[in-house]
Amino acid sequence: MIAILDFGSQYSELIARRIRETQVYSEVLPYYTTAAELAKFSPKGIILSGGPSSVYDQGAPTSDPEIWNLGIPILGVCYGMQLMVQQLGGNVARAERGEYGKANLLINDPTNLLTNVENEAIMWMSHGDSVIAMPEGFELLAHTANTPVAAIANLEQNFYGVQFHPEVVHSLGGMALIRNFVYGICECEPTWTTDAFIEEAIREVRSQVGNQRVLLALSGGVDSSTLAFLLHKAIGDQLTCMFIDQGFMRKQEPERLVKLFKEQFAIPVEYIDASDRFLAKVKGITDPEQKRKIIGREFINVFEAESKRLGPFDYLAQGTLYPDVIESADTNIDPATGKRVAVKIKSHHNVGGLPDDLRFTLIEPLRKLFKDEVRKVGTALGLPEEIVKRQPFPGPGLAIRIIGEITPERLEMLRDADMIVRQEINRSGSYNNYWQAFAVLLPTIRSVGVMGDQRTYAYPVVLRFVTSEDGMTADWAKVPYELLETISNRIVNEVKGINRVVLDITSKPPGTIEWE
Repeated sequence: MIAILDFGSQYSELIARRIRETQVYSEVLPYYTTAAELAKFSPKGIILSGGPSSVYDQGAPTSDPEIWNLGIPILGVCYGMQLMVQQLGGNVARAERGEYGKANLLINDPTNLLTNVENEAIMWMSHGDSVIAMPEGFELLAHTANTPVAAIANLEQNFYGVQFHPEVVHSLGGMALIRNFVYGICECEPTWTTDAFIEEAIREVRSQVGNQRVLLALSGGVDSSTLAFLLHKAIGDQLTCMFIDQGFMRKQEPERLVKLFKEQFAIPVEYIDASDRFLAKVKGITDPEQKRKIIGREFINVFEAESKRLGPFDYLAQGTLYPDVIESADTNIDPATGKRVAVKIKSHHNVGGLPDDLRFTLIEPLRKLFKDEVRKVGTALGLPEEIVKRQPFPGPGLAIRIIGEITPERLEMLRDADMIVRQEINRSGSYNNYWQAFAVLLPTIRSVGVMGDQRTYAYPVVLRFVTSEDGMTADWAKVPYELLETISNRIVNEVKGINRVVLDITSKPPGTIEWE
């Protein structure tokens, strides 16, 4: 296991994912985790993440200085390297010239950490501070045109630091560096595999559940579907799947889901149509976070009522994933200052929305996994490609793809537009080219158009196509003009009430993938 101390970097989760790509388990921990607490994990290595602070600022986050006495290899990344330098007696100051974006890494010492990293390889920089004096015992491994100290090492103590971000895709030699640290320096073995996870998860589920009953809220997405397969393999008929149709699903999805599970997978599903109930609750609501919370609360209310009817159940299974846990939790609130280091962007429907008096014991077998790892587990368990490769779909569904108030008419418009997008990207064979591809309805805006010599005053639809590896960052996709033209023509001709189609070309950050 490699432990990652998170100092608030937007890339902390990405570091964990990159480590896991080497088939070694990694976990993100708060930066204030003590050396004694770290030792309980028995990590083979520690990584200090980047962060938005400057190490010389008053109140800047710091690690327990005792971590340097654990005898464990440590790699500092960006802020993590600067903190290493400062805590071990070096000096960090504001750089004369900051460095942001791509930079060529000029290697002074190609051994150990930088083995198989090409000289002048492009690395991703994002810093306004620089190391101006290394601690005693450290040597220079690399520099760039603007950064005299870009990589350092204390070979005797196995301490390493890099000023760049090897975990991002823009750093072309980044994975080679990470493998060097994981395998060569930490001497880890590649034991974090899909098969090993499935065996361990089934063993843990059977041990925890025994002969008691488990209830799973099925959504049809890759997470809950993979969990259903995993639990069914572990406990068979002790599992009951409940699908609550809140009225915000895409066209024909509820029917398709129930039929697929019942007829093809032989996993019974209890179908609950609560669409009228949910629509009544969000009537007149326009604030996106309020929408999410109302839908989340109502889901719990429906779920509790239906579980009483179908129960009793001892366990509630959730498809919570590792990013959900990190992004929704308050793990980065410094207990000493009460200040948050990393910002919570939005609520996750799987985490933090359950009532305190929950009558079930939670079981979350996937909470250690990232999305790409869940897909691998799903494939290994025999899920069909249409589910395993299904693009992420938000828990509140189309409710957060309608900007403003939700009405049945607006839902129908968006369902029809969304269906056209899905049909055309499937027809073109490009579905798997995109992390997500969908339509957003803007019913708060109307614009003038002309159809058949008639003036129209109707709504626009926004097309959102993004590419990503994990959803934490995303780029807008370069969609072929011919595909965009086909989608646009079909939407304005086939969907009544829409007369304009526009394209969102914003990356994440600064935008989010979803509009709400």
